[in-house]
Amino acid sequence: MKYVKLGNTGVDVSKICLGCMSFGTPGSENGVFPWARTFEDAKPIFKKAVDLGINYFDTANVYQMGSSEEIMGKLIREFGLDRDDIVVATKVDMTMRPDRPNGGGLSRKEIMSEIDKSLERLRMDYVDLYQIHRADPNTPFEETMEALHDLVKSGKVRYIGASTMYAWQFQKMQNIAEKNGWTKFITMQNQYNLMYREEEREMIPYCRDTKVGIIPWSPLAGGRLTHPWGTVTERNKIDGVSPMVWDRSLEQDLPVIENLQKMAAERGISMAQMALAWMLSKPYITAPIVGTTSPKHVEEAVAALDIVLVPEEIASLEALYTPHAVADINGYMQF
Repeated sequence: MKYVKLGNTGVDVSKICLGCMSFGTPGSENGVFPWARTFEDAKPIFKKAVDLGINYFDTANVYQMGSSEEIMGKLIREFGLDRDDIVVATKVDMTMRPDRPNGGGLSRKEIMSEIDKSLERLRMDYVDLYQIHRADPNTPFEETMEALHDLVKSGKVRYIGASTMYAWQFQKMQNIAEKNGWTKFITMQNQYNLMYREEEREMIPYCRDTKVGIIPWSPLAGGRLTHPWGTVTERNKIDGVSPMVWDRSLEQDLPVIENLQKMAAERGISMAQMALAWMLSKPYITAPIVGTTSPKHVEEAVAALDIVLVPEEIASLEALYTPHAVADINGYMQF
């Protein structure tokens, strides 16, 4: 395993982060990921990650309405991991109590409440990285940033990060924190992969300039960069979220997928490894967050660390990309 610093900090994280969105209580009645893996099903996946040296784990309060956090915390205890050796990240913002007042968002009230619930589910005293899942247009940024700063000072959170939003929103929140002497974000978890590269316009240059760690979510586009288009899997048969995110630009994306398939075959590696090798070739990427539903996926992801692409291969993988509309729904960046 290779390790890197998390943003502009002294914290060491594995170059591959295990995304635990795939862990949780299955069934659509328990959240938007009915294909989620139970504790017993998640054990071999988590064990493989630990055996291969992964020490960085990412989840969110909303993943299967908290059961992902519960399972991740239980797995950490099951395998006796030293809390000082690992980096645990979770998120806040998405609706946790539908149709009820104060059921989500980034108000001081919600942040203070949700961190305690996350810590209870994880059965931990603190999280290493607490991330806002999106920007909240209904709460002043000052309120959010001060609340996050207070969590750091309380010891419940070591660092803070942000996820999918517009670059101007991220910069504004950073500026508010700096102006008031509050804690600033150290990471940006954004949507970035061979099929969606709009972040190269503003967010990535801003993060590079300010030394913010870039930890992309879904580097394999919900599995679309792992197999030929049209492949039916256990997940995509019942997954209602991924089509909403990635299937709206098929005309633009299919040439990219087919080119990736061809180039991976020529290399004798899987499509997933080729796609991850492309991402890992970017010096500005800290650690892609790889969600998995089998130990094999973990092995493939870690093996990609040793694949070195030549400039001509990188150029070929990127050549068929065309500009996309920025993913947006009602003021929120796409789920």
